[in-house]
Amino acid sequence: MLPWLMERGEASVAEMMQRFQLTENELVKDLELAAMCGLPPYIDEMVDVFIDEGMVFVGVPRLFTKPLRLTSPEGFALLAAGRASMQLPGADANGALARALDKLADALGDDGVVVDVDQPAAGADIASAANDHARMRVRYLSVNEVEASAREITPRGVFLDRGHWYVVADDHRSGEERTFRLDRFETWERTGTIDAPRAVGPMSGDRWFVDSDLPSAVLELGPNARWVAERYPVSDVAESSEVAGGMRVRLAVTSEQWLQTLLLRLGDGARVVDPTEWQFLGAAAAADLLRRRYEAGN
Repeated sequence: MLPWLMERGEASVAEMMQRFQLTENELVKDLELAAMCGLPPYIDEMVDVFIDEGMVFVGVPRLFTKPLRLTSPEGFALLAAGRASMQLPGADANGALARALDKLADALGDDGVVVDVDQPAAGADIASAANDHARMRVRYLSVNEVEASAREITPRGVFLDRGHWYVVADDHRSGEERTFRLDRFETWERTGTIDAPRAVGPMSGDRWFVDSDLPSAVLELGPNARWVAERYPVSDVAESSEVAGGMRVRLAVTSEQWLQTLLLRLGDGARVVDPTEWQFLGAAAAADLLRRRYEAGN
């Protein structure tokens, strides 16, 4: 939003709500957050943005005038992420992001790198329903189900994360907000019901695991195993009270075999706290591996 505002200097709240597909409450919260950002020591280098009588005004702090210096790997990563973002529903092919990516590509000496993220068949229809707050009747294949199940959902927002498309939706079967992967929809159609608009929080693919019906395990991780929290979707993250430099996390488990493999990799760097039936899973897997290797050697 900020680069878009910088080009204009001011814009109406109504115009910004329509441009960025936000409710007034969402827009105000985002702008309030932006107003708390800036450069150290945060005295006179804050983002100067405020709302007055339905108009949004923004200044140009040094944050946006100082040239951005990137290393080649940083520039490439930014270009790849930006091009992936340009495939999101509603992206403006001629907007500020597109123009910035063209300039970045020229500066890097673009060698024709293409970021191609396939959009699932349901993507456009689900995104359209999210814009209209339209309820949909779908058949969805969950990761822990053999056959797709019938559901009614109200899509709230479509997003891309780590190469997969997701939708945050009101799941009327469970009565809760859930995150679904779009490539797992087998059928989808509108029911004709339009639900009231509702704001959703920051969207992340991690929530697809956390909000699913998958079982989970609480792990106590040592300092050398903290990478688990960065690589896999986790929740209830807290510093460990038992292991110096460690942490405790709740991890979604797709299968007992998968957890066994992970525990073998972690060795004594991780311990299952809950559920109790999995507390000795790692030790049992290690013993079984040693037994099979011993038998193969004999």
